[in-house]
Amino acid sequence: MITNPLAIIALVLATILFVPMICRKLRIPSIVGFIVVGIIVGQYGFNLISGGTAIQTLGKIGMLYIMMQAGIEVDVNDFRQQRTHAVIFGFYSFIFPFLLGMLTSRLLGFNWITSSLLGAMYGSHTLMTYPIVNRYGVQKNPAVNIAIGGTMLSISLALLVLAILKGAFIDQDAFSTWELIGRIALASVLITVVFPWLAQRFFKRWTDPTTGFLVVMTLMVFSARLADWAGLEGILGAFVCGVVMNRLVPNLSPVMQRINFVGNNLFVPLFLLGVGMMIDISLLWEGWATILIAVVMIATKLVSKWLAAWLAQKNFGLQVPERQVMFGLTHATAAGTLAIVTIGYETGIFNAEILNAAVLMILVLCTSASFVTEYAAKQLALAEEARLEADKRDDSWSLMTVSENRHYELRELSELSELHDPEFAAESDWTEATGLINGQSKAAIVYHPNQPINTINRLLVAVPRYAEKEHDFISCFGFVRRLSSQIGARVVFFTNVDTQRALQAFCRRKGKFLRASYREMENWEDVLMIAKQMRPDDMIIMINARPSTPSYNPLFEQVPDMLNRFFAKHSWIVVYPEQETGAAVPDLMTGDTTQASKTWTVVSAAKRLILRLIDKFQKS
Repeated sequence: MITNPLAIIALVLATILFVPMICRKLRIPSIVGFIVVGIIVGQYGFNLISGGTAIQTLGKIGMLYIMMQAGIEVDVNDFRQQRTHAVIFGFYSFIFPFLLGMLTSRLLGFNWITSSLLGAMYGSHTLMTYPIVNRYGVQKNPAVNIAIGGTMLSISLALLVLAILKGAFIDQDAFSTWELIGRIALASVLITVVFPWLAQRFFKRWTDPTTGFLVVMTLMVFSARLADWAGLEGILGAFVCGVVMNRLVPNLSPVMQRINFVGNNLFVPLFLLGVGMMIDISLLWEGWATILIAVVMIATKLVSKWLAAWLAQKNFGLQVPERQVMFGLTHATAAGTLAIVTIGYETGIFNAEILNAAVLMILVLCTSASFVTEYAAKQLALAEEARLEADKRDDSWSLMTVSENRHYELRELSELSELHDPEFAAESDWTEATGLINGQSKAAIVYHPNQPINTINRLLVAVPRYAEKEHDFISCFGFVRRLSSQIGARVVFFTNVDTQRALQAFCRRKGKFLRASYREMENWEDVLMIAKQMRPDDMIIMINARPSTPSYNPLFEQVPDMLNRFFAKHSWIVVYPEQETGAAVPDLMTGDTTQASKTWTVVSAAKRLILRLIDKFQKS
């Protein structure tokens, strides 16, 4: 056995480096490679590395990280749309394994307590193969969101059965029911309310990604510890922490890049190595009883989880690859199974044969889940690529700031809203910005960040009359939808009744769902009422237009003054849709466009003249 710490570190890092390379050559998932290497170097293999405290600790962080990553990368808008499906699938994913597990356990001759605990073990699963989904970039697929949402319910039900059995039959000295409820309530409040509040305060004060990474990882570990203290499992606390931190850590943010890098390249491989080091393959030759129990366990888990995914596909109208990715995500098992089996073995409910069979089941299911998820995620990625290619638009954007150079914030905004190859500019005043915008046809955004964008709670979007008739309004709507999805901010549209109907139709599109609320705003003069409704962490987005376009309003010229006077303490964005060049505006649209009164025209002309005189005087 290797005892030198530096030698152990060198071996582990070499494993993390070379295993993915070898697995790519052999065309097998790297998850399988890490588990196999763990078997080889562990105490049941060549005994090169001891599964000591350091590897166990880092491996447990990797297990927590996988669950947190699944929660933190959920598409909030799509998840809200799919929440009913997620609850139904979570019920399927628990009840079928639980009932079938009790039946097969009784057939093997186990008593009702043992059978119930085995059923709970079958009902739980670990999102071990989620890094594969993340690598193929299909984590936003509705089937993935449904599987992740269902995971929380299935794990909770499995742990509830475990808690009931512990309290009723196993541990008579466990804390009372009321104390259990109190602990769970306190832990829930801390994880879902206090921790996000603390994180938001940190992100407002310290904007560097390294600090953000440390804040997220610290809260993840504290959430897991609170869940353990409350009588639950740490994986559930880490998962809930990821869900509540979703809004503060956009998927394309620098903080998320650091989380993915450290987790995928250190914590997850160490966790998989630790799983492999627990597996004793010599058990295959010690007796038929262990092999028989393992075969029944594997068959029960595979059949019941496949049945849950198949019913979800039929009920929700999913495609075959979506069913396969749900099956691949939900039949891998590690954390929940290890927790239940360990408790059952320590209390005498499970014998050594069940313990050994469960370890073998972990190896087989992790391997099969890796292959299934790899294949299904690849099919989904190819289908998504083909769809994007078919819907591809050559949108071009111009992003700028006024009176300040905020290149980093502009680039962050473009990455979060997924704008393709935009141009960046910093104009000295609004006159130059307006001249640049009116002198080109591409879509334009003027951005003023007053606080970190990931700390924004609501997007208040002012949409003028006839905005839906603009040539490229769908791209502006897509910008708002993608930004809301990335930062998890709620959207409130302020517009008239007719435009509101068009926005509601956009929000209901399949695969492009946006949950939004609406406030009536008949005239652009009423935009100032938004200032009275703004909260400290709100951002206002104004959809404007260039002259001679359907939604243009002469009052747009007063937008800079409005922003400086009424929204100076908030972040704001002004969006100009792309203008179709060489195309005449339909008479119907221009005829319906709001016209300014003669008095307003005279006042605006006089104001512009005075401003030009003042500007000329200051320059002279």
